[in-house]
Amino acid sequence: MNEKVTILDRKEIEIIGATRVTASTVKEAVVEIEGGMLTISGNNLEVIKLDLDNHEVKFSGQINDVKFSERREKVGLLKRIFK
Repeated sequence: MNEKVTILDRKEIEIIGATRVTASTVKEAVVEIEGGMLTISGNNLEVIKLDLDNHEVKFSGQINDVKFSERREKVGLLKRIFK
């Protein structure tokens, strides 16, 4: 699946290729995409479109920062202790 991120005037952001929205507040949203995670920071962030069947998510608000990161694997307590 291809991913596409479109930002319009720092007031809207559309993500194509989203698989899940893991968190969403007025200050930050975290969207899981096939290649990892996308974190959006700003003010007055609001989900205006959520269509995960078609892998589309759209937010409005003041967008200040967009960060891509690798998906973190959940590691159990015993694995962390006995590295």
